[in-house]
Amino acid sequence: MPTLPEDFDPVPGMAETVGDGVRRIVAPNPSPMTWRGTNTYLVGHGDLAVIDPGPDSAAHLDAILAAVGPGQRITRIVVTHAHIDHSPLARPLAAATGAPVLAFGDAQAGRSAVMTQLAEAGLAGGGEGVDTAFLPDHRLAEGDEISGEGWSLRVVHTPGHMGNHIALALGNALFTADHVMGWASSLVSPPDGDLTDFMASCRRLRAQDWRVFYPGHGAAVTDPGGRLDWLIAHREGREAEILSALSRGPATARALAEAIYTETPKALLGAAERNVFAHLVDLTGRERVRPSPALSAGAVFALT
Repeated sequence: MPTLPEDFDPVPGMAETVGDGVRRIVAPNPSPMTWRGTNTYLVGHGDLAVIDPGPDSAAHLDAILAAVGPGQRITRIVVTHAHIDHSPLARPLAAATGAPVLAFGDAQAGRSAVMTQLAEAGLAGGGEGVDTAFLPDHRLAEGDEISGEGWSLRVVHTPGHMGNHIALALGNALFTADHVMGWASSLVSPPDGDLTDFMASCRRLRAQDWRVFYPGHGAAVTDPGGRLDWLIAHREGREAEILSALSRGPATARALAEAIYTETPKALLGAAERNVFAHLVDLTGRERVRPSPALSAGAVFALT
């Protein structure tokens, strides 16, 4: 189901038309977490919205500004979530254009109660890195409309990958950022990522009829329903593996990761452990497992 690497090999900094009134510029920040780089989208023909300006990169800022043609101007900068590969360039772009920065909130906005407790207990984020300094000019909420000449984006709050994560609907097309991608499953790393919220967001999106997903990394997803089915089944399969392993006795998240991710390089085992822990937090909330002595990344988990 994931898009093969050779199927998506864009030129960084080049504005490419991917839909009616939609252009994509890939930032020069390839990595195991970002694939070819962060996708920045320009929406509109006159007034332009920029979705996810991307990392702090002077070259990418120049590329975005160069894509603004005669008679065009950037009027809105929308950040889907406060990870360092999506949000840091928002402020320099705002300074260059005068456009306001819009987002659900700062890096902690939308965080669930259990993740707030874990963070207060000292659990630090992992994975892509959090832009702790990010603060929008205007906060967005579920159902808000962001409009310009000939276009309107509807805000869909999709917590899971991060509490402040939003998607943006342009008719029956959806900019899914890091919630749904074609090349890999979304990272869910507590306390910033919440698997309970992630699965709820997936099922909510699945209940609607989408034509295409424009993700934060990788190529457009042309079978949105099929991709969501894969993501849900993938997570349910991982959960079954964790429960099966725990049926042989209590274990930590680290021990479970080592038992389940047998083909994962050691360098990525930390991310695998955090992924298992995300499942264990969800299973604890559903009373399928019990942590000892208390819920934490180092707890020993047993079936209830």
